[in-house]
Amino acid sequence: MNVITLASRKGGAGKSTLTAHLAACAWSNGYKCLLIDADPQGSLTLWHSQRGNRGPALESAARGIERAIAFASIEGFEWVFIDTAPTMWVVVQEAIRAATLVIIPARPGFFDLDSVRETITAARQREKPFAVVLNAAPVKREDRESPVLVQSREALDREGVPVWSGQISQRAAFSLTLAEGASACEAAPDSSAAAEISTLWSAVVRSVDAVNAAHAAARMRAA
Repeated sequence: MNVITLASRKGGAGKSTLTAHLAACAWSNGYKCLLIDADPQGSLTLWHSQRGNRGPALESAARGIERAIAFASIEGFEWVFIDTAPTMWVVVQEAIRAATLVIIPARPGFFDLDSVRETITAARQREKPFAVVLNAAPVKREDRESPVLVQSREALDREGVPVWSGQISQRAAFSLTLAEGASACEAAPDSSAAAEISTLWSAVVRSVDAVNAAHAAARMRAA
């Protein structure tokens, strides 16, 4: 079972939005997925309530992350996506500890990048693989990244912070589809928004495969 935790100390970074779109993308590709809403604001729960009987399944973290993860394992879920609050409360730390991979959304810009340091530290302390995803970025022009995105990527690279090579742009489709209880990949599969989410999902799969392969190799060496 693979656990993807989306975490960031800063509010408005896009954790709930990316959690919903990624989980819906995975679910629409045939994976058995579980959403865990660990944010008291309940944005993920609100979106899920608009979907009727469609998956993915949803579980609250009200009784703790460990209990929700245990439920997911018993029920045979392949992928678990955890949305967290913009804090470093105990429940967020538990979500990071449970993760196969931590995704840290950040808007490009000086203040937003500075705010992710605490989350990066938490992931490193727990030896959890992580990557920053530059979110709500200016749309590319003639296939060129905006200056603020280039500057942000260079700043992360200088500090040795893993950052996804793509971007999630500031597009109305992301919020409009969520308001309908859908996702970009479901409602507009040929759109630029869907392409960006699909590309991120493919990167997540590759990263998780690499993490799991490294763990398996370590176990073999220790045997």
